[in-house]
Amino acid sequence: MSKEQTHYDAIVVGSGISGGWAAKELCEKGLKTLVLERGRNVEHVKDYPTMNKAPWEFDHRGKESRSVQEDYYVQSKTYAFDEGNKHFWVNDKENPYSTPENKEFRWIRGNHVGGRSLMWGRQSYRLSEMDFEANQKDGIAVDWPIRYKDLAPWYDHVERFVGISGRNEGYEQLPDGQFLPPMDMYCVEEKMKGAIEKHWTDRKMTIGRTANLTQNHNGRGACQYRNLCSRGCPYGAYFSSNSSTLPAAANTGNMTLRPNSIVESVILDKHTNKATGVRVIDAETNEVHEYYAKVIFLCASTLGSTWIMLNSKSDRYPDGLGNTSGTLGKNLMDHHFEVYVTAQFDDFNDKYHTGYRPNGIYIPRFQNISEKHPDFIRGYGFQGGGNRLGWGYGNRLAGFGAKFKDELMKPGPWEMSLMPFGECLPYEDNQVTMNENVRDKWGLPTLHISCEFKENELQMRKDMMKTGKEMLEVAGGKNITAIDLNPVPGFGIHEMGTARMGRDAKTSMLNANNQLHEVPNVFVTDGSAMTSSACQNPSLTYMALTARAADFAVSELKKGNL
Repeated sequence: MSKEQTHYDAIVVGSGISGGWAAKELCEKGLKTLVLERGRNVEHVKDYPTMNKAPWEFDHRGKESRSVQEDYYVQSKTYAFDEGNKHFWVNDKENPYSTPENKEFRWIRGNHVGGRSLMWGRQSYRLSEMDFEANQKDGIAVDWPIRYKDLAPWYDHVERFVGISGRNEGYEQLPDGQFLPPMDMYCVEEKMKGAIEKHWTDRKMTIGRTANLTQNHNGRGACQYRNLCSRGCPYGAYFSSNSSTLPAAANTGNMTLRPNSIVESVILDKHTNKATGVRVIDAETNEVHEYYAKVIFLCASTLGSTWIMLNSKSDRYPDGLGNTSGTLGKNLMDHHFEVYVTAQFDDFNDKYHTGYRPNGIYIPRFQNISEKHPDFIRGYGFQGGGNRLGWGYGNRLAGFGAKFKDELMKPGPWEMSLMPFGECLPYEDNQVTMNENVRDKWGLPTLHISCEFKENELQMRKDMMKTGKEMLEVAGGKNITAIDLNPVPGFGIHEMGTARMGRDAKTSMLNANNQLHEVPNVFVTDGSAMTSSACQNPSLTYMALTARAADFAVSELKKGNL
């Protein structure tokens, strides 16, 4: 048996959306790269056991059992969790973390090769110039060290590879991109789009910009409109690390993938103040290994990468790797949602949709753009869509017997639903710290997460309810309902900000190139790098930041600066 290789040009920690991109870019630029994933291996298609199952082939018809809910007591609360994909989510009993009694946080995780790129919602939007300028203009937190023009070519780069379908609309607050043909809107959505844009000059509506292919692209097949994305797509029609970036990295011959590898800490050379490698616990054997490289990319997810840095203590950095600013773990953000506004429509009784489109509509932010709202800063965008109700409509109706069943075979009315996602400001006291008293199965300390939405977010939610209802009214909706389920941080699954980028090493962790200010050969490019949250889904920005940082890292390596 040959001795295991321990030295590489680069190490990437994590194999999700950011880690997959780091692996692809570094390998394609010629670096021998080790990719470390704390969870099990998942191979594209081969390890999607439920991808083609019908509802009656599941023990509980797709619903999770009570025992599953008990083991996955956090994960099972998310919209995407069900019997068909529970193998992609962490068992919460085996992966503990703590919160204060009065501050719930739902940490949604997938520890396996591909990470949450196998389960994400795929909505893919660019941040705009106003998002990168917002902190500076509002006097909030710290200024982003980059602007839209710095990231725009990298948005282009990742969109061309990923395959984002959508329409170019010319919206200032939602920059256009490199899109494949858009998915069609349903008739009720087209009606609402026309009504909104006729009634307001500052409100627009478009089809969702989604990482689902509308045509064959880069060796992957087009979407079949099954809407079974969260089970793993055998066609590769939605973007994931497993179907796209990791195979691209592997095709170079430069990638070594090591699953079941828990990165315990980054190894620091106290003489050069550079990282020399990482210390890893084998998740199956508990053996400790060390791997060495010239450059390290932390892409283990926002809280995963933050945990690694907090646990990488040394005489020089007693509070965590590169944490002389004291900002590591602070300014945790997540988008707040769970406002639901719905209406029924009497129109289009002779129309139905074909297949199950895995996408919806998007109404970009329209508040605090040209005029200042009196009650809050920043804004929100609406997601949602139209749907013609099927037999499940019977859940809302009284009745039984043959006649009742016959009625359920007829399509119900068209319904339109709106669900806004709102920006969360960066608050210093929304933070994660190490809990030495609660340890995981490998004896490692766990995270204590203290996070809450504050007055600005709560005021914004009142406006979400108001504007959602008025748009459905203008479109002719009936039986309009609006509910606020009270937001829980983490549940948006867009956690970010705990190792933020900034211009000053005294107030931030990372510079404009996603390098640790204090340890320049360590790059952090997942959600922890975000300086503000904007209101758009952030994954596309993580990808662009990662590709940009990888290009810079390789350039610096060639110059001998790392």
